[in-house]
Amino acid sequence: MKRRILIADHELTVLLTLKALLESHGFEVEIAATSGQAIRRLQNAQFHMVITEVNLEHEKSGYEVLRVAKEQTYEPAVALLTAYPLLAADYSAHGAGTMLVKPIHANVLVRQIEAMLVSQEDRKQQHTVPLPPKSGSAPGKSATKRAV
Repeated sequence: MKRRILIADHELTVLLTLKALLESHGFEVEIAATSGQAIRRLQNAQFHMVITEVNLEHEKSGYEVLRVAKEQTYEPAVALLTAYPLLAADYSAHGAGTMLVKPIHANVLVRQIEAMLVSQEDRKQQHTVPLPPKSGSAPGKSATKRAV
């Protein structure tokens, strides 16, 4: 199964470049040019990761994308993409796991994305706790439940 990434950025050249780069590394990529498009995609499909520019159609509209991404039950990894790191220094307070600063070398970006995906999967596994077997279920079989 390919890992799915949603990228939101107001610059078409950035979207198309990142899409081509990540698809060449085996990812399935969807793109959005506005926060509204990104939010609709988040609500209608599942992604392993969401990368959003901070300033989409207006200043800091990418934070709304981060908020909606963090609300999804499938728990995607989230990253903030910006050319202005000083203006986005509060990225973690808005739910982003990391900040990706443009411009970024292609190999560095791919390595960072891979690391974020592994880290997010580890966090998901830590939140999954085994439940005792239900009466009447086969021995050795147990359910799992997400810890809250």
